[in-house]
Amino acid sequence: MSTYRPDFCSRYHRAVEMIGRRWAGVILRELLRGATRFGQLSDAIPDMSDKLLSERLKRFESEGIVERVVLPTTPVTIEYRLTDKGRALEAAVRELSAWAETWLPADAEQEASGEAPGLAPS
Repeated sequence: MSTYRPDFCSRYHRAVEMIGRRWAGVILRELLRGATRFGQLSDAIPDMSDKLLSERLKRFESEGIVERVVLPTTPVTIEYRLTDKGRALEAAVRELSAWAETWLPADAEQEASGEAPGLAPS
């Protein structure tokens, strides 16, 4: 007889859904690497539309992962800064990146094998 007992964890589920949305993990990784400006994020993440980037940043802001800071410059400068809650995800993102480097093929390898590109970290 199996000793397995289901134990659904709604907090874990919400966390995975939060960073698992399309492009969200990549945005978070770039923020952790030091990107703060919309243009920096947009340049760092190929194939993502500005509209989707804006949506993800707004969602991160509403979840308390980033704060949107308006600097009084001419023209106005807007930065996206990780909160303590956002920076607390660094270890998880680092571990996921290490796992991906070990277990997922590079994009060129995926294209040669016919798999969908874009799953491995850049």
